[in-house]
Amino acid sequence: MTSNGTFTMAPPAERLDWVDTAKGICIVMVVMMHSVLGVEAAAGQHGWMHPIVEFAKPFRMPDFFLISGLFLARVIDRDWRTYLDRKVVHFAYFYVLWMVIQFAFKAPGFAADMGWAKVGVLFLQSFIEPFGTLWFIYLLPVFFVVTKLTRTISPVVVWSAAAALEMTHMSTGWTVIDEFAARFVYFYSGYIFAEQIFALADRVRARPLIAMAGLCVWAFVNAMLVFAGFGDWPVFSLMLGFAGAMAIIAAATLLTLVNWHGVLRYLGEHSIVVYLAFFLPMAITRVALLKTGIMPDIGSMSLTVTIMGVAGAVAIWWAARAAKLNFLFERPAMFWIAPKKAAPKLQAAE
Repeated sequence: MTSNGTFTMAPPAERLDWVDTAKGICIVMVVMMHSVLGVEAAAGQHGWMHPIVEFAKPFRMPDFFLISGLFLARVIDRDWRTYLDRKVVHFAYFYVLWMVIQFAFKAPGFAADMGWAKVGVLFLQSFIEPFGTLWFIYLLPVFFVVTKLTRTISPVVVWSAAAALEMTHMSTGWTVIDEFAARFVYFYSGYIFAEQIFALADRVRARPLIAMAGLCVWAFVNAMLVFAGFGDWPVFSLMLGFAGAMAIIAAATLLTLVNWHGVLRYLGEHSIVVYLAFFLPMAITRVALLKTGIMPDIGSMSLTVTIMGVAGAVAIWWAARAAKLNFLFERPAMFWIAPKKAAPKLQAAE
């Protein structure tokens, strides 16, 4: 956003390595969080990876949402039909498909606890209350629609309202409401501050040593505030969210400078693949390790589950392509409501 409140089309058309690398870092942190907390809940104790998950808590999802809004200025003025196809139907297709898949795996366990009648009710509720790990792609279309609807409102007003919502730490029990309040400010910031964010990456490339020093200072301050218990406080949570998001962007940019980003960039390019499919290899690995007891250390077990969750999701994607089951990760033409030929080039935010 420029000083007069207008928007520029700062992001270039091609993919950017640092954007995909940042997304790769984020998706690994998301899998890590679910893996570590899942193992610890099942084992009834914490491992050495628990502090890592806590350290990343303030910025793990804020950075993901901020990056998701980076390229929105390039498409927000499209007609509603095309916009809804790319930004709503696209994610709705994957949510419904993978919600059904996840539900099918978990339904027998649910039935044993509550009976099949309540399982049916839970399935229907999953269309209004995001199921399991899929809440991120459920919420993204909401953000896209709200941002387009508020296009004519002053960005200062919208951003201020979004920041105020974040600081309320709303807790209604409804995921969409609570996570909208907590996360929309980051998505909207990615949209209105895209030019400044890309400029930050340019400055990191120009002054890598200063950037590395800044990252060290950020890591120390973030750790001190988080482990002192301030990470969940109003104002602090907002500040740590933005600081952490900028740190991940800086770290991703530095990794591209030394060419250490290949795997993370690949995971970032295909982050939706990992996000959709990691639950299955994660759960299988967790159950196997807990039942066999071959890895008694909880931290090492959590790390193994994390690695298998990420690698297993990519393996499922490769297997799906080999088996011609592309519909699992690619939206079929029958579910497009706008001409496919009008689609933009693949963007890192998608």
